[in-house]
Amino acid sequence: MGGFLILVLILVAAWLLFIVPSRRRRHSHQAMQDSVDIGDEIITAGGLHGFVREIGDDTLKIEISAGVVATLDRRAVAAVAREVEVEVEPEEDSHQISEHDLQEDPKNTAETPPQHG
Repeated sequence: MGGFLILVLILVAAWLLFIVPSRRRRHSHQAMQDSVDIGDEIITAGGLHGFVREIGDDTLKIEISAGVVATLDRRAVAAVAREVEVEVEPEEDSHQISEHDLQEDPKNTAETPPQHG
């Protein structure tokens, strides 16, 4: 009886670790594909970037270049491209070395090597 209970607990844990997250990802991906609208910039599963020009039941027409329209299956949409604003932190200039520092540093290794002749 104890061995059966351990087996059931292992199966439940495996289900919670593998099946549930997989379902969530699939559901959110399906919702993203269903939310595609005309004018959205999308990225296809093949890596093409384009703008949605027409939406059918199972297909999309995307413009991948000026005047070039391709038809693809709605399931081929991998992502809707969004602009992400990235904040760049200013760098500190604490590591700048002046010529004065180089001249007074006794451990300066920037000297010319001795010439053997």
